[in-house]
Amino acid sequence: MRVLKTVDGLTCYLAQKRQGRVGALTVGLVPTMGGLHTGHQSLMERARRENDLVVVSIFLNPIQFAPGEDLARYPQTPSQDFQLCDQVGVDAVFMPTPQGFYGSDSPASAGLTQVVPPVAMTAVLCGPHRPGHFEGVATVVTKLLSLVQPDRAYFGRKDAQQFAIIKRLAQDLNLPTQIVGCPTVREDSGLALSSRNAYLSEAEREEATVLYRGLMAAQARFKAGERSSLALVEAVDTTLGQVPAVQPQYVELVHPDTLVPLDRIESTGLLAVAAYLGQTRLIDNLLLRHRQPIVAIDGPAGAGKSTVARQVAKRLGLLYLDSGAMYRAITWKALQQGLALQDEVAVAELLQDCHLKLAASGDDPAFAPYPSRLWLNGEEVTELIRHPSVTAQVSTIAAQPIVRKVLLKQQQQYGIAGGVVMEGRDIGTQVFPQAELKIFLTASVAERARRRQQDLKAQQQPIESLAALERAIDDRDRKDSTRRVAPLKKAEDAVELITDGLTIDQVVDKIVLMYEDRVGAG
Repeated sequence: MRVLKTVDGLTCYLAQKRQGRVGALTVGLVPTMGGLHTGHQSLMERARRENDLVVVSIFLNPIQFAPGEDLARYPQTPSQDFQLCDQVGVDAVFMPTPQGFYGSDSPASAGLTQVVPPVAMTAVLCGPHRPGHFEGVATVVTKLLSLVQPDRAYFGRKDAQQFAIIKRLAQDLNLPTQIVGCPTVREDSGLALSSRNAYLSEAEREEATVLYRGLMAAQARFKAGERSSLALVEAVDTTLGQVPAVQPQYVELVHPDTLVPLDRIESTGLLAVAAYLGQTRLIDNLLLRHRQPIVAIDGPAGAGKSTVARQVAKRLGLLYLDSGAMYRAITWKALQQGLALQDEVAVAELLQDCHLKLAASGDDPAFAPYPSRLWLNGEEVTELIRHPSVTAQVSTIAAQPIVRKVLLKQQQQYGIAGGVVMEGRDIGTQVFPQAELKIFLTASVAERARRRQQDLKAQQQPIESLAALERAIDDRDRKDSTRRVAPLKKAEDAVELITDGLTIDQVVDKIVLMYEDRVGAG
């Protein structure tokens, strides 16, 4: 593990790692302020799983602290931090000084070019109580993303306002980095892990658990059907009142992405709390969802994902989110306009005016052959996109990263209301990480080769030997797992379902039972 203390050293290190490499180097960045704990460890471990190279920054950013805040006493444990990073397998730690990072030992915000988040996003929650804080956060994160140029950057969802602002920053500034949110890590007591917990005595640590208990009280009301902000906030306030030493600063309900205050939860709401315990300021939050469930099915080629997902959606009365049809629609539109499909720039220009809508096929016999119906800019194209000319060219369109990026955003919009089943390679990890049920559908290479051979026979195609088919499947698995865009990944909370010896109906039955057990039949 390299410890790099200068911008030049970091730049040189990354250039060496990227130079002469066969294939792209995927880089993950975990920005921290030091005082690392198990929560940070979870971010680093995820970055290690998902990237070729992992960089952790340890930088106590002075411009995000207001006068009178705890900059001077913020926990700093460099030896322990290095040990933890090394233990996880971090490749490089970037630990600059303020002089090296900003050009001054005591940088002042007024003397720097700063990144200013939308005012509406800093007017709620911590913003009014920490003036200048999120400008400092946005500036340091933008600098780090510019220097490291990571494929992915990892942030904990405990700092939910920070996460929402950084996601918006990356979107508004067209930064290519994927901003990845990771779950809050808690002690057994429910207390959210934080570097500032080091300030607390043992007695105070016990008192601090009231924040989590307050959020749980609100969640209980939410599960009972309560949607009003007033009632949910009251549940937290009432619980906090049981521990007089804890002084609430705010309890607010906002939209988790826009941070707009909510009067009631229509689909999703972020309930956030900040409070003082002595001189220590603590924050916590809870995401409350009111929508239909999502089922995400991932797995390697030949596992039967598509057939299974369609039947599961039909059995559960959910929408099969047919990503293949979406790619077909873009292909059809490009052919209609006479575009050269290999011209990725022309296709990118086309995408802005392609608005897709999916709906279940229902009981209309005219659409029985199709897993879902699809409209493009208000025109139904369900049958048109099945034309042989589209079938012959769709792989050209589907291979273009910009097409996937745009369609991914449209697919994720269906996650707001929920009620969908989707299959692919990274549905549970990237498209719908919030899915209530995640299945990793797989089978042995031998079983998938046998199925493929049966398919070839049924299609009256030339028959390959099982050994040749097994080699081809092995190679496909390797490529799918290591590809830069949408690699095949099993979500940590996915249920692995091995389908050797099972019929399609038996697999569907198992998934439907899991859905009813975990999500509920209603």
